[in-house]
Amino acid sequence: MSTPTPIGLCPPTRVARWWPAPIRLIVGYGFLAHGLAKLAHGEDRFAHILGALRLPAADALAWMTVGVEILGGLAVLAGALTPLVVWPMAVVLIVAIVTVHLPNGFSSIKLQSVDAAGAHFGQPGYETDLLYLAGLLALLVGGAGPLSLDEAIARRLRARPRTPGDQSG
Repeated sequence: MSTPTPIGLCPPTRVARWWPAPIRLIVGYGFLAHGLAKLAHGEDRFAHILGALRLPAADALAWMTVGVEILGGLAVLAGALTPLVVWPMAVVLIVAIVTVHLPNGFSSIKLQSVDAAGAHFGQPGYETDLLYLAGLLALLVGGAGPLSLDEAIARRLRARPRTPGDQSG
């Protein structure tokens, strides 16, 4: 019985293994940019927003969120510790969906009007958060891919000579 050929633009070749690269770039950069923006505006401002949303320990939660966004974003960009960093990143997204975006519906773009000053938009929904979650899930399931620290570590472990009595994998 032969293996079915997948349908798509990129058959399973050396090129196809690069699919994680654009996901890592956009997810990693997106998290990093959001964390740096919160830091630039002052973490106390973000803590105030979290307090207004009635989230507990708003100051600590603000610092944890900024840390997850910056450190997680850098880790995803580097493809480092991917199976570990996706979890706190997913929690940040889920909390954002439930506390901020869910009442605004699905769509991230809500054009309200256009005038001489330009376009005016309403509050974004949870669409973008779901796309980030999908990207994190893809990296969790499929790995960080080539040019990642995860792949470099795995390659080094596979190449390591085994000694008698070595019980590692």
